[in-house]
Amino acid sequence: MTEETIPRTDLDEALAGLKQDVLSADGPQISTMRNYRFAIVPYRPSEEFKLRQKVRQLCDTLKSEGWNVLTISLHSLMMKRLRATGDAVLASLVDRERRLYAKDPARALGHLKEKIVPYVEGPEGIAADVVKLITDFAEQHPDQAERSLVFVGRTGALYPFFRTSALLKHIDGKTKNIPVVLLYPGERRDVNALSFMGELPADRDYRPRIYP
Repeated sequence: MTEETIPRTDLDEALAGLKQDVLSADGPQISTMRNYRFAIVPYRPSEEFKLRQKVRQLCDTLKSEGWNVLTISLHSLMMKRLRATGDAVLASLVDRERRLYAKDPARALGHLKEKIVPYVEGPEGIAADVVKLITDFAEQHPDQAERSLVFVGRTGALYPFFRTSALLKHIDGKTKNIPVVLLYPGERRDVNALSFMGELPADRDYRPRIYP
């Protein structure tokens, strides 16, 4: 199958399929692998606000049926890490990026990557923050993994500093067997290949079920 034969993901169809599999009578069926409970919902970056609205609606539905739902914002986690460096450091980073951008946008982006990547990448980066949130969530709802779900969103905030395939690798085995759904702004280029924001080369290093 070539990249051209993969249709654009329909968001409503993807979320409808996800809802059906989550609410399966036999427990969440979002993955064909028993010990790998991850799924990805790709969507067009231009549909960010529609995605948020639809996910809120799905969360409300699940909660009304007695489910425990956690939503994690990668944007919030990244900003928390950057703010922890101190106001002066953050202001200096912003000021230098603005000055460089006026002269050379590519150089400005390179500078941001150099400064931001160390705070977000690797198992001790944002992945560690995600693991802690899921661990705390699991401890609040012990023995309820079959009635719990985690959404990881605002993924676009990591562009172009961090690939989400790396995030999934770092949290694999650390989610207390709770199903995790990654909301992915980008394009599907093959059966298991995704292009982050539709800009980066397609990454084929994905094992989760991709909806629809």
